[in-house]
Amino acid sequence: MLTATTNVRARTMVPSPLRNTGRAAPGTIWLQHISIATVLMVLFASVSYPQTPTTTRDREAPDFRVEVWGYIVADFSTRVWAYFELRSKLEKGLPALTVTEDPAQIRSAELALAKKIRVARAGAKQGEIFTPAISVEFRKVLLLEMNANTWTTIMDENPGDFSHDINDTYPKRKPLSTMPFNILVRLPRLPEDIEYRFVGRHLILHDTRANVILDRIPCAIQCSDCIELAIALKLRTCE
Repeated sequence: MLTATTNVRARTMVPSPLRNTGRAAPGTIWLQHISIATVLMVLFASVSYPQTPTTTRDREAPDFRVEVWGYIVADFSTRVWAYFELRSKLEKGLPALTVTEDPAQIRSAELALAKKIRVARAGAKQGEIFTPAISVEFRKVLLLEMNANTWTTIMDENPGDFSHDINDTYPKRKPLSTMPFNILVRLPRLPEDIEYRFVGRHLILHDTRANVILDRIPCAIQCSDCIELAIALKLRTCE
């Protein structure tokens, strides 16, 4: 009777590793298979969901740069891409511009495109792309990113304030301001051959293919330190 009870218990216990055989006991091998299966499940899960889920702490911490834009970025992008599509249509009636080093040929193609753009946008006024609401949000972003180094970069090759109208030509004799990287990565992306540039403290949209100024934000840079520096550099004030 004692022997039978002992045999039952032996069959229900997990076998211990075998001695002097160099192999793990069957129960140990079974547990290893479970561990490997678990690791594979975790790996597949990480491949399927590459992004880390948002935690409660992440949701509570506001991202001011995202909140600044809101729906405004969609409105701005719609306006810019509408212009891009217009320009693309206007280019269809012009001779194709081939790769060339001839300045005269490049200038001729540029002037022909600019002429068609001015006709198509006749009566264009400030604020058609940079609407008042959009301009407010751009100023907020610029204020967040503005510091001494950024200001120094902006003033590198800055042409200073000069008289310019919407649909006007950007003067060839004027340099183009350097755009700081920290600002470019925060502003909405632009279509090909359309760029942000500073003219003094004003921000403009410049069509480099037609060399046309599309719109502007007056006094886009409004930090107090920048105002003092602008006065020292004899730039026109915005007040």
